[in-house]
Amino acid sequence: MLEVIKLRIALLAMMEPAVAGQTQPRAFLRIGGATLAQHQLGLALALDCQRVICLARGPSPEMIALQHMAEDAGLQFYIATGARPLSGLVTANDELVVIGEGLFVQPAGVAALFDGKAPAVLVQPVEGGLAAGFERIDINRASAGVMRIPGNLVENLQELPGDCDVPSALTRIALQSGVSMREVPADLRSGADWRLIRDESEAHGVELEWLRERFGEGERVSPGRTIARYGVLTFGSSLLHAGNASSILSLGVLAALAIAGGFAWFGFLTVAFLSLFVAAVLVEASRLLRLAERQALGQLPPAIPRADALGWLVDVVFGLSLLAGIPRLGGESVISWFFAPFMLMLLLAMIPRFVTGTAASLVSDRATLGLLLAFAAGFGQIEPLVEVLAITLVVVGMLLPLRRKD
Repeated sequence: MLEVIKLRIALLAMMEPAVAGQTQPRAFLRIGGATLAQHQLGLALALDCQRVICLARGPSPEMIALQHMAEDAGLQFYIATGARPLSGLVTANDELVVIGEGLFVQPAGVAALFDGKAPAVLVQPVEGGLAAGFERIDINRASAGVMRIPGNLVENLQELPGDCDVPSALTRIALQSGVSMREVPADLRSGADWRLIRDESEAHGVELEWLRERFGEGERVSPGRTIARYGVLTFGSSLLHAGNASSILSLGVLAALAIAGGFAWFGFLTVAFLSLFVAAVLVEASRLLRLAERQALGQLPPAIPRADALGWLVDVVFGLSLLAGIPRLGGESVISWFFAPFMLMLLLAMIPRFVTGTAASLVSDRATLGLLLAFAAGFGQIEPLVEVLAITLVVVGMLLPLRRKD
């Protein structure tokens, strides 16, 4: 007896244009450096779908790029141009996850609503739902843009006109067939985590709100990170829309390090340390933007994030610049000459690993270190400052509470 293969299939609607008179679907509006379609692809992966069907007017360069991304993630990818082609791609044994056109939602929240539960149509109170652009279901409820239904319901589309609104029709068919409604909790619908995007201005507004929710505040407070966070909130949206935002900032870090090294070589230490201040801020900004890019694309962080590698490189240039500012005395050994700068940089790297608190965050802030050293360089007092900072770090490490093991 042959085993029946049951698939969970994600249906992504991509029919409506973002701007009247244009053919570009709003599914390809961008939020956080990724299109809405890419965000929805991440939702499909979070819901353990094995196949993706895009309800679209036909192939396009953006659709082909989405197909490559889906296939790289191990998903089967199909395009359906209407209700009837869709019926041939879904069997009665399958399960269909329908994601509304232009829906921007955080995958974790949706996955929690469906995890281990029966198929359902997600709904919300009609007042807020209609104002946000969602479709009315009854006098009290509006759609929330996502539902999970049995695949056999798709066969009922054969009785409707070929140009019908498929997600809307499937919603009515599901409810008439007895699929239950499940209300989305208010906390999941708050902020930018559950929104319907209809045009470029809405996408831009949600993106700014999305960035503020993630990077507006942080546990670790320090001048460098505060400046980096402010820069991301101010310019991050434009950088993310340009594409490769974190890569652009990474190149900026390398350029700032090259400038710092050049000025240190020629003895202009104040400018060198100011350049390292800029490099440290750019490292933190690139870390935040890369986090936004990974979240948008549903990517897990690598074993060694790029920002960490750049931070190590910043530390190396800091150490070499300190050596340039500390003259080697006659007869002094190389190890003695290296000791104070390298001990300082090693302590700066070690303290955050073992202690916690605001003071630890301030201690590890390389931007603050750059400003302090630039000020000391202006008065020719780099070596005394390095020695004082090294002693201070040892004292801080002894007094601050140890970091708890997870």
